[in-house]
This record gives sequence, C-alpha cells and structure tokens, in this order.
Amino acid sequence: MTAVSAATATTDLYPTRSGETTEVLPRTGPIVFGSPEDGPLEAADLKHFEDTGYLTIDQLITSEELKLFTDELQRLSRDPEVKADERTVVEAESDEVRSIFDIHRTNEIFRKIANDPRLVDRARQILGTDVYIHQSRINYKPGFVGKEFSWHSDFETWHAEDGMPTPRAVSLSLSLTDNYSFNGPLMVMPGSHKRYISCVGGTPEDNYRKSLIMQGAGTPDRQTLSDFADEYGIDVLEGAAGGAIMFDSNCMHASNGNVTPFSRSNIFIVYNSVENTCVEPFAAPKPRPEFVGSTDFTPAGR
Repeated sequence: MTAVSAATATTDLYPTRSGETTEVLPRTGPIVFGSPEDGPLEAADLKHFEDTGYLTIDQLITSEELKLFTDELQRLSRDPEVKADERTVVEAESDEVRSIFDIHRTNEIFRKIANDPRLVDRARQILGTDVYIHQSRINYKPGFVGKEFSWHSDFETWHAEDGMPTPRAVSLSLSLTDNYSFNGPLMVMPGSHKRYISCVGGTPEDNYRKSLIMQGAGTPDRQTLSDFADEYGIDVLEGAAGGAIMFDSNCMHASNGNVTPFSRSNIFIVYNSVENTCVEPFAAPKPRPEFVGSTDFTPAGR
C-alpha cells in the first residue's frame, strides 16, 4: 500500500534536532479518529485515551496464551543464535537480553498475536484506518539488572529517524508479567501527548545502536520535563500479566530500572495508520534498519 495524505506532504509539521533551544509545539489534527461503533472500545475508553494519551486493558489474552508466550520468551532468551542476531539488544553490563526486535516477522507465535483482532481492531478504532506494524519487539526487564529508560516521545524518534509524518500511531504493550509500582513499569505524563517537544542536537550516525539501549538524541531537557511533570503529573501504570496498555505515539513516557527480583516482560507492537506511512527521515542522514522501522505497509490482520 502506498503512502497517502500527510505522508506525501513536504512541510515538516514537527521539526526537531535542528535548533539550539528546546521548543514546545502544539499538536495538530485529531488524536482519536474512530467512534464507539467502529470497534471494541467504548465511548469512555476513547474519551480516556483522548484526554490522557493512554488506556489500560485488564485482560486481553487467556491464561493458556500467557503461558505459551512466556515459555517462548524464555526459550528465545536462551537461544545463542537469537542472542547473536543484530535484532537482539542485550543489557550493557549483565549481557542479558533486553529486547528482541522484528518479532512479528521472525516468530510465528508472536506474528499471530500481533495480527490478532483483539489488538488490531483496537488500533484501527483509535486511528480510524487500517494499520500496519511499524515496529515489534519483546522486552525483557530482568530482575536486579533491568535498566531504566529516559523520558521521551516515541514519535519524536520515529519522525526524526524513520520519517513518520504525524503522530497517528499507537503502541500496545501486552504484559507477560505482573507490573508492580516497583519493578520498572511504564510511567506516563497524562495529557502530554497533546504537545510536541522539539529537541536540540543532531542525530548521530547509526544512532539507533545506542538509542535501543539508552535514549540519547531526542531526549527533552530537564527543565522542559520538569515543566511537563508539574503540568501533567505522572501516572505509574500497574497491572496484571495478560493485560495491556495502549498509548499514543507522542505520549511522554519512561520507566525506572528494575532492582527487584521480579522481572517485567512484555510484547510491544507499534501500529501506524496506512495514511501515515513513513517517508525519508526528517532529522537523520538515513533511515534506521528495517527491523526497527518497517517499510512493509501491508495492513495488519489481513
């Protein structure tokens, strides 16, 4: 499927990594494109997503599926070929697996769930069109050694380095372990998705190699983050294994390191509207590799 609408526009609505000072810009366009009649999410769910930029789902998969996924998660982490693959990111100090990217194309079990109507229909409903998978991965945050991830907007990176024109994308994090307040769960600034932070500094060559381990380029300055925290507050998203979190691509989010014995693992799928397909990067010398930002715009779930 070819890119249409905003994807063919030449004007950069969300400039970043070019100025000397941080700028906060208004977001343009809708946040929720669909209605309650378009899918499984009710009016209250869509309103919550519109207002806060995220939505929690208590139970999205069965206990049998949860066991299947966690067993496969452990099998992959012990496979030396998987660990040596460029799509796998390991913790810098412990050498334990941190993330395995492109999992919807390399693993049949995770391909099926990434294309499952329970996930895809919710993404379609929010974005108002068919969606394709821009990125997929399984995340491990092992006990004692799982590192933190700094505050950032995913869209800022996807715009700068992948060429995503607008923030018409939604991420779904399917929890494979319980998310406690103390084992490094997702934290979001509710409402922050309505404003865009244009960051300073350029994009280093092959920045993805470092950014997949620790966010660097595209990280807002501390004063802007402090201002956002004062205005929006911070929600810590706890939840049981088998549940899910959906959040807007421009939502400011982060996670603490995990110093507890309790690991925190999830399946992470990014759904982008087929009317928002990626073009040339807006603030990087070349696109990131295919396994990080897909250029296969085939609709998911079809």
